[in-house]
Amino acid sequence: MTTSREERFARGMAVLTAVNGENGAKFIDSLADVSPELGHQVAAWAYGDIYARPQLPPRDRQLVTLGMLTALGGCEPQLEVHVDAALNVGLTPREIVEALLQSAVYCGMPRALNATSVARKVFAARGLLPVRDETQGD
Repeated sequence: MTTSREERFARGMAVLTAVNGENGAKFIDSLADVSPELGHQVAAWAYGDIYARPQLPPRDRQLVTLGMLTALGGCEPQLEVHVDAALNVGLTPREIVEALLQSAVYCGMPRALNATSVARKVFAARGLLPVRDETQGD
């Protein structure tokens, strides 16, 4: 079965919107005057072809993405989008913080600290601070 360019884009936009809400479409629109093809590829390929695959549920895909963006470093704008998306697909702030803590072991403390600062910004915007750590008995 052949899927047209337009069908891939439409499928990707549906997934992008389901994960990122209205911010997904705003992001694609923000590329229209500089690189509409990049916007098309983000929607059609990244979300329509890859993210839409059924082998991993969205919350697991977001955990993987948070770890990779933290490891890469210098991806704070993208990390902000994906922390927000992680909350949208059912991860809790505590789970996100725990994933970023785990990244310190493999990525280093500076990258984990940068990622945690991004998460704090997203949590603050959503009124989710302070994040409680049940294991510490606060």
